[in-house]
Amino acid sequence: MAAREDWMMIENSEVDSGEKAMILLQSLICYLREKNVLSRADIEELRDRVEARIAATEKNLPCTAALAAAAATEMRELDDYCGKTYGGKHRRRVN
Repeated sequence: MAAREDWMMIENSEVDSGEKAMILLQSLICYLREKNVLSRADIEELRDRVEARIAATEKNLPCTAALAAAAATEMRELDDYCGKTYGGKHRRRVN
């Protein structure tokens, strides 16, 4: 019954739905990394894709550039966290 009460407390609170989604996605990425479904290289690739959206957004819709930059910052922090917590091999960079 306590879980139901906790859910109702979260549901009734003034938490932004975007913030809830961010918590769910971060938790999912960490869980998949912990279970070795995602590698550290996969997370780095995801981070690069998010960062690539910044350039595309700045050209097309400047009003959403701040959102893309915030998402890239979150992804970098999540990448750092997963790297420190779970370790793993980095992606091989070819320059």
